Amino acid sequence: MSGGEQKPKRYYVGVDVGTGSVRAALVDQSGVLLAFADHPIEKWEPQFNHHEQSSEDIWAACCVVTKKVVQGIDLNQIRGLGFDATCSLVVLDKQFHPLPVNHEGDSCRNVIMWLDHRAVSQVNRINETKHSVLQYVGGVMSVEMQAPKLLWLKENLRETCWDKAGHFFDLPDFLSWKATGVTARSLCSLVCKWTYSAEKGWDDSFWKMVGLEDFVADNYSKIGNQVLPPGASLGNGLTPEAARDLGLLPGIAVAASLIDAHAGGLGVIGADVRGHGLVCEGQPVTSRLAVICGTSSCHMGIDHMVQGHAAFPELQAKATARCQSIYAYLNSHLDLIKKAQPVGFLTVDLHVWPDFHGNRSPLADLTLKGMVTGLTLSQDLDDLAILYLATVQAIALGTRFIIEAMEAAGHSISTLFLCGGLSKNPLFVQMHADITGMPVVLSQEVESVLVGAAILGACASGDFASVQEAMAKMSKVGKVVFPRQQDKKYYDKKYQVFLKLVEHQMEYLAIMNDD
Repeated sequence: MSGGEQKPKRYYVGVDVGTGSVRAALVDQSGVLLAFADHPIEKWEPQFNHHEQSSEDIWAACCVVTKKVVQGIDLNQIRGLGFDATCSLVVLDKQFHPLPVNHEGDSCRNVIMWLDHRAVSQVNRINETKHSVLQYVGGVMSVEMQAPKLLWLKENLRETCWDKAGHFFDLPDFLSWKATGVTARSLCSLVCKWTYSAEKGWDDSFWKMVGLEDFVADNYSKIGNQVLPPGASLGNGLTPEAARDLGLLPGIAVAASLIDAHAGGLGVIGADVRGHGLVCEGQPVTSRLAVICGTSSCHMGIDHMVQGHAAFPELQAKATARCQSIYAYLNSHLDLIKKAQPVGFLTVDLHVWPDFHGNRSPLADLTLKGMVTGLTLSQDLDDLAILYLATVQAIALGTRFIIEAMEAAGHSISTLFLCGGLSKNPLFVQMHADITGMPVVLSQEVESVLVGAAILGACASGDFASVQEAMAKMSKVGKVVFPRQQDKKYYDKKYQVFLKLVEHQMEYLAIMNDD
């Protein structure tokens, strides 16, 4: 191409289905986010620990946000579409119609959400088998994975759901099927949540051992026997019907999908770090750890602690008066009360173990509970701010716990790459740097998950030679936050207490269970 010629701009659409909303972005070939839209999705909780959604409602929301972000754009310039979503389980019959995942028989609610904990007895039985495939998922399976949920459906909704089912999709794969009519599954979801092995495929003996031999008998057609790497182009691209729904042109490339957190990793971890003085420069990408600070990892615990406090109404009123989020207000309030010491030292005698919804990683123990030690009779705004700080620190200590488990298993990590909602919170970021002792890289584009989804679309379009090339070209370093080395001793002590908390919780359990 001669120097004077201007290539027409190329755009990609990324769609991210989270726990409470669907978001979409229009992203250009250099990773700049040009348009953004979001739309809420419905959730049902028919009984404690049962969480359900509707695949039709989710798809409708995908259509709303996609139409919004492509308004005013020449549709011929949109080259690819990528989806990511939570690891929720979508159930359809043989004609691809929704089936109920509930005792009420409401087929509109055909999605068991990722955070659903109904399959406790099923996951315990699966873990008791000690089958070798459990090594693929960290040694023990989480109640949030798909095998226990499938077993629950077989044992509890045999007639209304199980016997009629034709297709069980991970939500990201449901979306790519809806867009293309191709039932191929993404390697990402099958490996992370379904016990699939990239080298060996499905293990027949596992499914037989846990009582789900039905899948072996039909050659896994219900859960996926065509598997593609994320970013691979699906079929003939967007179907005419899906194109109409989404406001795009038929035939544009649609990528094999990713789990939402993994899309965040894709959008942030491959950034070119030259010139930032980081030890990971020139090291393999495996020295980098992407931390996706979304609903499941962080928000739920922090919101729970803050909203349940007696001073929460006062906090809301003061934050609203200042036109600030409650967390921005709490951060500034902590700066007021810290006096001469570093802000993190306010929690010297207040410690939190943050597993209010069980532990997913690295222990995969759904029976664990949250713990707080160091409560006083005070319930004022200062008290709330310090409890919030202790909870933020607990989540960062949990990250350190995961890193140490990874390093014990042979990984070598030097740098954290943060994205997701809480990466916008400077206190949360600084605590991660200080507590892990590692620099934290923030991407230039805060919505890294959407950039990751768009990168999938860019790969599927053929505009980049590989996922790695697209990552390097479309993700950029925004800011680097370094740990305050002078505070290391304090956080090492906090970490010792953190580990003691869970050790003590196990001891209490043993005492109470002792006959």
